[in-house]
Amino acid sequence: MEILGIVVFALGILISLALHEAGHFWSARAFGMKVTRFFIGFGPTLFAFRRRGVEYGVKAIPAGAFVKIVGMTPQDDDVEPGDEHRAMWRYPVWKRTIVLASGSLTHFALGLVILWFTFAFVALPQPERLESGPVTIETVAECIESTVEYDPATGSLKRCDPATDPASVAWTMGLRPGDVIVAFNGQPVDGWEALTGRVRAAGGQPVSVTVRRGEETFTRTGTLPTVLRLKQEVLNSDRPASSITEADLEPVGVLGISPRTPTGVYGPGRAFALTGEQTAAMFSGTFAALAKFPQKVPKLWAALTGEPRDPETPISVIGASIIGGEAFAAGEFPFFLMLLALLNFFVGIFNLVPLLPLDGGHIAIAWFEKARSWLYARLGRADPGRVDYMKLMPVTYAVILLFGGFTLLTVAADIVNPISLFP
Repeated sequence: MEILGIVVFALGILISLALHEAGHFWSARAFGMKVTRFFIGFGPTLFAFRRRGVEYGVKAIPAGAFVKIVGMTPQDDDVEPGDEHRAMWRYPVWKRTIVLASGSLTHFALGLVILWFTFAFVALPQPERLESGPVTIETVAECIESTVEYDPATGSLKRCDPATDPASVAWTMGLRPGDVIVAFNGQPVDGWEALTGRVRAAGGQPVSVTVRRGEETFTRTGTLPTVLRLKQEVLNSDRPASSITEADLEPVGVLGISPRTPTGVYGPGRAFALTGEQTAAMFSGTFAALAKFPQKVPKLWAALTGEPRDPETPISVIGASIIGGEAFAAGEFPFFLMLLALLNFFVGIFNLVPLLPLDGGHIAIAWFEKARSWLYARLGRADPGRVDYMKLMPVTYAVILLFGGFTLLTVAADIVNPISLFP
């Protein structure tokens, strides 16, 4: 199943990249620009055909797609006699901007459609429903931690060890995942937060837990231990585990269970608002991740030398496909779709970075030319004309080299030391 998931996710990426180029293709044709080629893949041609002056085809290496628009820059020598008026660089800057940005806009549209479909038709966790009615058990802890201690190896608090730490009360009661807690100390359970508060307040006291398991309902008893745990306000904060001190702890009762988050379908109407909220969160996260790229390079290199892979380091399409395949095999289809939407947003944003050879670089030059011409006209000076792309080639090659090296680093890390979210 994981191999199938990797193939399906990789196919989703390929379709996204093909639609990116299709965005350029359709918008250029709509404005009358001359387009001569549209291919999916790179390398040797597997098959091709011509229609209305355009060559369509598929190449052997499914690593993306490309479209050929004649005369993207004044320096291009691919304009045939009689087609000079259809060269892209001769069109108004707003039309060229639309054509250049249409690839990213296609990614954004595809990401929105994926998110809307997910919220509208896929069963998703609905944590707000945890706070009403009985609580279904997701996991039962075999033991409980005697102390709260930070583990630098994992960057989180240490987990208990069944060989040395005491068994949890839930374990000794024989509670199981899937059990529904309908009452605590004879009182109905009205949500996870309420149950947690009552458990924490019952440290050192005998308690009863009434459980429904299938068609059977029964009650088990036990005495909750009193142990030091994080205060509720610390639990609800974003404090890193390494910053926890004794002042953040308090003595509470512990049962030893975690809740199962209810799932449900939100429906087409509610999906619109949720899509907007999730899109805003993904865009914000993408910009934050781009800003942190330079500081992630040493961590990627460390992952290649055998150190544990930081799950927040960038991933390549190979790494994304591996994670997508794991999610598919684990039945985490919402995560699979969300990851595909996030990847589309990332590629769309990244492609608009104002650096050559990205589309954002061409857009930036087009508007620089426009602004420069306007300024020279105001100063009564002759229009300096178009930017000479040949003079920018050293910078372009430097950007290609930088991006290419970073891509190779992420690919190598994803092969040698991949991130695994579903072990």
